[in-house]
Amino acid sequence: MADESPKVAIIYGSLSDANVMNQAGAMLERFGVPYDECSISAHRAPRALADWMAELEPRGIEVVIAGAGMSAALPGVVAAHTTLPVIGVPIKGGALDGLDAMLAISQMPPGVPVACMGLDGAKNAAVLAVQILATGDPDLRARLWKFKDDFESAATAALSSR
Repeated sequence: MADESPKVAIIYGSLSDANVMNQAGAMLERFGVPYDECSISAHRAPRALADWMAELEPRGIEVVIAGAGMSAALPGVVAAHTTLPVIGVPIKGGALDGLDAMLAISQMPPGVPVACMGLDGAKNAAVLAVQILATGDPDLRARLWKFKDDFESAATAALSSR
């Protein structure tokens, strides 16, 4: 993937979130979608985050997947500073086991939308990113249809083997 410019940026606020967010990268690799991945805290490194956000569009990024637990500020902060689609992944943990993150990500003010996945939903975030990119890429759309067909076939096979 080093040959192609990344189309998706994956960001999370803490290295402890990497085990969940790496699933998004693995799914993007399955579709052949180039991506960048990094960890920058909205609270502990706000200037580094601002610099990172300023470079998204110039680098050719088209979709951002932002994972966060507990306070879950990162997806909203990113969405406030870009016109790119932002997909939020609430990560389980803390006293409410991720429910606080899910509520924070899903309750953005008007004008600052963030698509909110389910808890630890990094795989679905990647599939949604692929769907967004596929609206302008017929080859990617074909790979997405194959993925959906394979997914359905696997589900049907599992049901018929009972």
